[in-house]
Amino acid sequence: MAFAIKTEIRNPRAKVFTFTAQKTMYGGKHIAADDIVFVFASEGGSGLIARAATAGPRPS
Repeated sequence: MAFAIKTEIRNPRAKVFTFTAQKTMYGGKHIAADDIVFVFASEGGSGLIARAATAGPRPS
C-alpha cells in the first residue's frame, strides 16, 4: 500500500529518515514494513521530498 507522511525534516538530503512524531494521512496508522510512503516536509519545506519503502522494526 502507499501512504503519505507530513513531518518536520531537518536534513532533506539524508539517506535515512526516522520519524518519532509525524502526521499520517489516509490510513497511515496501518503502515507496515515494505509499504511505500511519500514524505512531505511540514515546516517551511518544499512539499514532497521523498518516496521510499518502509523498513520493519529493528531487532533489539
